[in-house]
Amino acid sequence: MTLDLGYYHDVDARFIDRFGPQFQRNVPLAKYTSARVGGPANMLLTVHSAEELEAAVTLAYETGTRYFILGGGSNILVADQGVDGLVILNRARKVQFRHAGASIVCTAESGANLSSMARQCISKGLGGLEWAIGVPGTVGGAVVGNSGAHGSDMSDNLVAITIWEPGRGKRTMTVEELNYGYRDSILKREQGKHRPRRVVLTAELRFDLEQTQVLTARADAFTAKRKQSQPGGASTGSMFKNPENYYAGYLIEAAGLKGLRFGDAEISEKHANFFINHGQATAEEIRALVAEAWHVVRDRFGVEMDLEVELVGTWDFES
Repeated sequence: MTLDLGYYHDVDARFIDRFGPQFQRNVPLAKYTSARVGGPANMLLTVHSAEELEAAVTLAYETGTRYFILGGGSNILVADQGVDGLVILNRARKVQFRHAGASIVCTAESGANLSSMARQCISKGLGGLEWAIGVPGTVGGAVVGNSGAHGSDMSDNLVAITIWEPGRGKRTMTVEELNYGYRDSILKREQGKHRPRRVVLTAELRFDLEQTQVLTARADAFTAKRKQSQPGGASTGSMFKNPENYYAGYLIEAAGLKGLRFGDAEISEKHANFFINHGQATAEEIRALVAEAWHVVRDRFGVEMDLEVELVGTWDFES
């Protein structure tokens, strides 16, 4: 098969004409992921506002270019072979607050850091997001995955989001339309399907006023618990969703897999649902650990665990 180089040059020219040096070719992605693994993006485009994000996905759709939105780089495992198509590095981070009756409404662009926004809310005496202190990732990723901790999640405060839809453009989605479940949404269920995805541009959350010292104490307790129970170092975050009536980490530990190591990748001794890169691990070594944990837990306990992490890029599952 002969590549149509003219087509690729035309695509490059259109992105460069719109975004200039924000558009790059063949950029390693490991430094942009929390696990510190992953091959190159064929094309990488950095956007700094919701307007630029909308323009980027619109242009990708118009040119027939596959795209993937990369936020904080957690909850994903990027293949060693990299990502074909366009990776949009989302740095749209504007956060605004306004009064709405007795409550405060926050409108955040999808690239805003979730933990930083939680700290802003605490400093303003806005309760409801303390659980997100120390949780990696962006607002957009949290919306898609219904991120949560300590018994709370995004659905508790989220009112609506603005999304871009392929071929239709921008519209508002209510929290009810997201059809939230445990670490799940209608948008997350689009992952892995070979069609253009909807993209979160902004999110609107409603908060009630509480005493700052109360919120700070609550957040400090959550932080202490997280440090006590979760390992440091480079990882994707929790690898598997907790199956109904079980904890994934407990199942992996009970299967005797704590400390299992392939190369520089290890199932954490501190929490077995965290897979650690000790420095030079490859994505394939981590994926091999994931496969081992899944099969052993299924064989020993009859439980099939679902990934919380998304596998991104070009993988050779036959090897």
